[in-house]
Amino acid sequence: MKLLASISFFVGRTFAAWVILFAVLGFFFPDTFKQIAPWIVTLLSIIMFGMGLTLSVDDFREVLRRPFDVSIGVLGQFIIMPLLAVLLTWIIPMPPEVAAGVILVGCCPGGTSSNVMTYLSKGDVALSVACTSVTTLAAPIVTPFLVWMFASQYLPVDGWAMFLSIVKVVLVPLALGAALQKLLPNLVKAAVPALPLVSVIGIVLIVSAVVGASKGAIVQSGLMIFAVVVLHNGLGYLLGFFAARASGLSLAKRKAIAIEVGMQNSGLGAALATAYFSPLAAVPSAIFSVWHNISGALLANWFSGRVEHVDKA
Repeated sequence: MKLLASISFFVGRTFAAWVILFAVLGFFFPDTFKQIAPWIVTLLSIIMFGMGLTLSVDDFREVLRRPFDVSIGVLGQFIIMPLLAVLLTWIIPMPPEVAAGVILVGCCPGGTSSNVMTYLSKGDVALSVACTSVTTLAAPIVTPFLVWMFASQYLPVDGWAMFLSIVKVVLVPLALGAALQKLLPNLVKAAVPALPLVSVIGIVLIVSAVVGASKGAIVQSGLMIFAVVVLHNGLGYLLGFFAARASGLSLAKRKAIAIEVGMQNSGLGAALATAYFSPLAAVPSAIFSVWHNISGALLANWFSGRVEHVDKA
């Protein structure tokens, strides 16, 4: 078990490298990896189940203890990222499916990778976890509504079906994981060290499947989509940081909010885009999965060297 935990820790810390590797493999061996596409929803459910195993009452106590701080992160996530996505689709010419995919990933909740990056940045990890938990639980209602409001101009959006999908893919696995944690705490405690490995495997398979199924579109529009993703992600970090600073939050909290806002649950975006739009619409989410792990690690490294002399928290 110690060996498995060590492997899991190593794979978790080198997450970005594995995502890049499997994105490249998906591109060069599309016929192999696109066969995984029908399993994207199942893979995401497994990842969410793993997140449920790690949820604790303390995560939600943090929401009650610091409602203002958490609300800045949650509102930043669901206001800044969707509006940035819409703005980018207006400024940069792109096919309707790509535009819908950009908006979809912008309307997703925060990704669990943000918690790791916040830790590496010496930011407020408890705040990051609380924000991720709240946006994830709010996603079944907020994400379909935002996608319907902003992406309907590009493609038909079935908000009700999307709501049901997120409940099945996100909330049900989360609830099952949390329930198992209560019923079999010793078993779950023993399994937790292996969860990063499970999450990484799930994400890299989702990314490789989307890339494999969309190789032609990536060859044609990949650079444009990559530029949009880089702008979306980078501006999310920047505006998240300044929103937190304008709200009077300490540097540690600003780090957490910036990373939380800029990093998305792009696995959910890929699953929803594949199910309700097209493989091409899933490409922004797949590229986001690759890029935000690289940019998040770079930002965390830069942030880690910056501390306040007097903590205002």
